[in-house]
Amino acid sequence: MGETGSALPLVGGAVLLLLVIIFGATSATSLLIERQRLYSLADAAAVFAAESFAPAEVRLGSSGIVAPLTNSGVYRAAVFYLHSVGAGNLSEVQLDQAITPDGRRADVTLSSLWSPPVVSDFFPSMVRLSVTAHSQVFIQ
Repeated sequence: MGETGSALPLVGGAVLLLLVIIFGATSATSLLIERQRLYSLADAAAVFAAESFAPAEVRLGSSGIVAPLTNSGVYRAAVFYLHSVGAGNLSEVQLDQAITPDGRRADVTLSSLWSPPVVSDFFPSMVRLSVTAHSQVFIQ
């Protein structure tokens, strides 16, 4: 008679552990998808910004044709692109940085807020994601 009901706490604990694993996998998958969507937006903005050079400034350099980029041109192009296409379902997208470190490459950094599908004590209610995409000008 002393063993009656002793499996109930074990089953309850197993169900609780299974729920935590399911919520964790769901949250991790949601986070990865959100990061990939943000990176795709940053990559497209970087490609658009890399093509923001003035055609009149294209010149022949020692390593081939050079299309110089400027920080202000890259920033303006990234802002224009983000306003044109919008953020989709991403939450609170911010353009953190849009620069050209060497005049040939555009670097665009975006961030957005992500919240898990199920908020609990095990998972934070919001996380700011940040991604950086690079794109370089090639003219042949």
